[in-house]
This record gives sequence, C-alpha cells and structure tokens, in this order.
Amino acid sequence: MITIGLDMMGGDYAPLEAVKGAAAFLADNAAETMLVLIGDEEKITTVVKNNPLPRAQYTIVHAPQIIEMHEHPTKALKEKQASSIAVGFQLLATGKIDAFISAGNTGAMMVGALFSIKTIEGVLRPTIGAYMPRENGSLGLLVDVGLNADCKPENLNQFATLGSLFAEHILKIKKPKTGLVNLGEEEGKGNLLAQAAYPLLKENTHINFVGNIEGRDILIDKADVMVCDGFTGNVVLKLAESIYDIVKRRNIEDEHFDRFNFETYGGVPVLGVAKPVIIGHGISGSTAFKNMINIACRMVTTDLSGKIKASFE
Repeated sequence: MITIGLDMMGGDYAPLEAVKGAAAFLADNAAETMLVLIGDEEKITTVVKNNPLPRAQYTIVHAPQIIEMHEHPTKALKEKQASSIAVGFQLLATGKIDAFISAGNTGAMMVGALFSIKTIEGVLRPTIGAYMPRENGSLGLLVDVGLNADCKPENLNQFATLGSLFAEHILKIKKPKTGLVNLGEEEGKGNLLAQAAYPLLKENTHINFVGNIEGRDILIDKADVMVCDGFTGNVVLKLAESIYDIVKRRNIEDEHFDRFNFETYGGVPVLGVAKPVIIGHGISGSTAFKNMINIACRMVTTDLSGKIKASFE
C-alpha cells in the first residue's frame, strides 16, 4: 500500500480541486493507494460530502493553519507548525506518508524539502525540472527551471544525472539523451559555465550525453533531458507558458499547443531530496492534482530516491 500526503489547503482553488483530483485518481486506482488529506478537517469534510471518495482509501489529518502564498517561507514554516505544509513534512519525515504533494507556497515547500527531508548524500543542490511538450507528442525535461539561478559546472553535471534518472524511470524514456543548453552546437561554445560543464557531462557515465543543444532544439526531440542553470531555465519555462496564453487569446485550436497548458502535467518533483516531494502550480485544477498523485505513486513504486542515492554513492 502506497500512502500519499496531499496538502488540501494549497492552491487558488483549495480544497475543492484537490478533492476532485483525489476522486478522479481513486476512481482509476482500486485499492493500492491510501491518500492522507492534510488541512482544515471541517472544510475538507464539507467538500468531500459533495464529491465522495471511497471511505477506505483516505484519511484526514487536521491542520488548522494555512501558509499563504505571500508569506515568507522560512518564517511561516517556523511560526505555523500546525499548517498543512508543516504537518505534511512532519508526516513525510516520520515515515507516516511515502510522498508529499502541495500546490501551495513554493518557497515553503522548498524550505521544507531541504530542512525536513534533506538532500541525498552527495547531491550538492536539489533541482526542479519542467516538462517541455515536443512536436512529436512526447515530453522532454528541462532542468533547472528556477531553484538554482547561479550554478557551478558540478551542479549542472548533477542536474543531468538527476534528470536522466527521472526521465528513465518516471517518463519511461529508455536511455534518455541529455543535452547542454547552449548558444551553439560545437564543443567549446558558450559562457564560462557552459564551457566548464561540457567536459564533466561528456565524462559522466550515468548519462547519455549528446552534446550542446540550442534554444530551437528544446521543443523537438534532439535531447530528452535539457540541462541549464535555473536563470536560463526559468526564462525558457515562462516563455513556453506564454505560448499557451497567446494561443488561447487568439482562439487558435491546435492539439500541439494545447499541450503547453502546464497544469495538465501536474507538478514538478524536487529531485535530489531523500523522499518524494512534488510542487504544483498555484492554479492547479483537478487534472493537475490527479497527475501529481500519479507521479508521486510512480516515484514511490520505482524507488526513484533509492536509485538516485545509488548513483551518488
């Protein structure tokens, strides 16, 4: 039995969309998963009455406080020990749940992941990635997308390993191709960071390194895992998100551009911490929550954290 903790108070549409997402997930997953719904018990119970869940497959853990989106992450976690995010990390750290999901305050989720769960030994910095919808219908993974704005070559090398393991075991890509995001294809191109990272990636036996890729390669299948510093990655991610907004405003119907709705993919995992933690978008709806639970289950069943640990030993 897999036990997944779900922050019911995080996100713009809490707790309704989280309950709807849980219901959709449980409808497809008979009895192998238990959901722990963390948040204001009265509010959760009220919503569940109108959106019933299988009684044997969920429990509610009361957490009366909420960390709001505007609050300082470290200060809020310290002062709001009864918040849904703080309680979620307490349950994860003590082994009462196998994974924790929230669409709440991203900073608080990162602080909790780093200080309650801690990084896997050998990992210099955890990373978060984003799914890039490619023209052939598949997904690529861009890492880092904002957690580490300034990086050293060793960080990029580790992001490549973390991203490759995620792509192989969660996205089910055999021997995923890894590329370094750069301003030219030739070895030796780029700024000092890219030039220093290239030889490390080339010698990394944990990845299938295919060399430099350019911005125009990100949305095709030249590389499955695309590595860059978080500053660059966040610019690319926000640009990709804007494509979906523009397409919708112009009433363009195209199945490829529909895939730029990043809510569809649920949340992104924090790669490099000792237990599965998934961060969702604040505007997450039921589909996003359902997909986040699915990803969390795959991370637990494949023992992704264990595989990462083995790679860094």
